[in-house]
Amino acid sequence: MRQVKNPFGLEITNPSSASITTGITLTTDCLEDSLLTCYWGCSVQKFYEALQKHFYCFRISTPQALEDALYSEYLYQEQYFIKKDSKEEIYCQLPRDTKIEDFGSVPRSRYPLVALLTLADEDDREIYDIISMVSVIHIPDKTYKLSCRILYQYLLLAQGQFHDLKQLFMSANSNSTPSSNSSPGEKSTDRSLLEKAGLSESEVEPPEENSKDCVVCQNGTVNWVLLPCRHTCLCDGCVRYFQQCPMCRQFVQESFALCSQKEQEKDKRKAL
Repeated sequence: MRQVKNPFGLEITNPSSASITTGITLTTDCLEDSLLTCYWGCSVQKFYEALQKHFYCFRISTPQALEDALYSEYLYQEQYFIKKDSKEEIYCQLPRDTKIEDFGSVPRSRYPLVALLTLADEDDREIYDIISMVSVIHIPDKTYKLSCRILYQYLLLAQGQFHDLKQLFMSANSNSTPSSNSSPGEKSTDRSLLEKAGLSESEVEPPEENSKDCVVCQNGTVNWVLLPCRHTCLCDGCVRYFQQCPMCRQFVQESFALCSQKEQEKDKRKAL
């Protein structure tokens, strides 16, 4: 029986300072020894063809499998070994001798960076249902100055399916400061760049620092994700009273808890 939990985690450590010339720092958090393989200038068309091949033909469980599916349609590749449970910071940068300063105007034929996480041990690939995770990352350059962010993340399953990870929307803490200090003009520029790229701002805009308090009682810890709107705004005590999301009024079709009652109690004891 395969484990259904996701063994991979990846986020951008320095979104405000990352660029094609200065590079990018990624933080990984993996449950098992893994490989992080970065493909700079990956062909957009070949990337989505590779996802379809995973579904119909063969499984992308190793870097070599993705390279074969891409027909090596990328400009540069680098690879790092990730130790389990180590939350490593990995600095990635294009070598100067590639002389790449941008990836052209929008719409682009290449993604700046595609990061693939795979299990290093062949035996682990037989244990987990999720065998790899692919992150499509935008990195600003002199032509396209939209700030650095993860555009898409896909979990690839051993059975051939793949799931597009979506951002959860949490209530903004009124006492918090936005993570970005950009001016209204800069935000407007970002929005227009997103529209040119055919992207939704709500899907790729980095979230503000989030509140952990329920939006209804203002006392309980937020623990429930409402679907399909993806707002995470209710505690265990209040979720039972709502058929519509209290933030957007959309009817709730499904909901799930972020952690069990036992896990919450354990976290509280740790905090004391």
